[in-house]
Amino acid sequence: MSFIPLAERLRPQTLDDYIGQRHLVGPDGLFRRFISSGAVPSFILWGPPGVGKTTLAKIVAKALDRKMYTLSAVTSGVKEVRDVISQARSDRFFDAPSPLLFIDEIHRFSKSQQDSLLGAVEEGVVTLIGATTENPSFEVIRPLLSRCQVYTLEPLTTEELDTLLHRAITSDTLLQKRKFVIEQTDALFRFAGGDARKLLNIIEVLCGAFDNEIVINDKNVIDALKENVAVYDKGGEQHYDVISAFIKSIRGSDPQAAIYYLARMIEGGEDPKFIARRLVISASEDIGLANPNALLLANACFDTISNIGMPEGRIPLAETTIYLATSPKSNSAYMAINKALEFVRTHNDLEVPLHLRNAPTSLMKNIGYGAGYKYPHDFPSHFTPQEYMPDKATGTRFYTPADNRREQETEAVQSKLWGDKYK
Repeated sequence: MSFIPLAERLRPQTLDDYIGQRHLVGPDGLFRRFISSGAVPSFILWGPPGVGKTTLAKIVAKALDRKMYTLSAVTSGVKEVRDVISQARSDRFFDAPSPLLFIDEIHRFSKSQQDSLLGAVEEGVVTLIGATTENPSFEVIRPLLSRCQVYTLEPLTTEELDTLLHRAITSDTLLQKRKFVIEQTDALFRFAGGDARKLLNIIEVLCGAFDNEIVINDKNVIDALKENVAVYDKGGEQHYDVISAFIKSIRGSDPQAAIYYLARMIEGGEDPKFIARRLVISASEDIGLANPNALLLANACFDTISNIGMPEGRIPLAETTIYLATSPKSNSAYMAINKALEFVRTHNDLEVPLHLRNAPTSLMKNIGYGAGYKYPHDFPSHFTPQEYMPDKATGTRFYTPADNRREQETEAVQSKLWGDKYK
């Protein structure tokens, strides 16, 4: 039995063995020209998980016989970057080609971490190869991005997944000892979703589910995956299931469950900015006016994650998660804007009352724009009754305060000001 995953055992060693990305590695592809010329620029590989970003970087390094340093943006900080650059400087002799520095998930590097790379890339101390699942235009600082070419990798096609499947069961030394019967591949390829690593992981799951003959059909694939739901898949169904459970736990005021699902996402390699964005949404949608400070904290969490990255970012994520889960809840603002939008879609021709219109010209003043408008600050308590709605919408209520102390206090003030108008 081998403890090396199938995906690692089958990792291609040359471009000829590489499956997919024909636009980059085909007969006229850029990467073949890089290898034949020996001139490799700094570049960033952008694509979904499991499409061969790390493999392509390793093939380039091996083909050019270049030393390659590897860092993961999840576990490395500025110190680790500087240490590698220092090592690269000391290892380089005269006019020898610069070593490669491969940074996986470079989008997770904070601005300061990315800044620490600039000098070395610009001076040619290292040739940078970055891998990212996020759009580099948004996640990589402009000075670094301007020094790199960006190459887009696509999900594997059904035909390419089929090629990989047959390569796995015919060329892997362990799988060659097993008997495979391929009846159907629709579910297998659907769950793989263009991800080579995911496909090979599913094959391993199937191998563990059968003692003798391994029958690949839709039912067996679905049944086998149901028994392995603990695996977090940040690019597939688990990604959506876990984030859904996370948000619903916050909405349900259960900090224990919320922090559990947060831990699952962090441990599974979920993008911390994705989590932070969902916290901002939850603060607005589920906590809302019951505790407006929740939105401030969620925004601060997103900014902090953007600045410091991981692994330290797990702390503000946990702090914000617990704060939101234990906050009073209100969806009144969410309901109000939805109700107003629905009203506007069916009453989109209502005119703004003349007294509320701006009157920058004498003509507008002459036809009544702004006439009769009462400036609230000229009145006691900075309030005076006047109509703000269009005629056909007067008295329509969109916002209904939720049953929490803060909004009930607001409701009491509004009732005192407007009486029965919006009852």
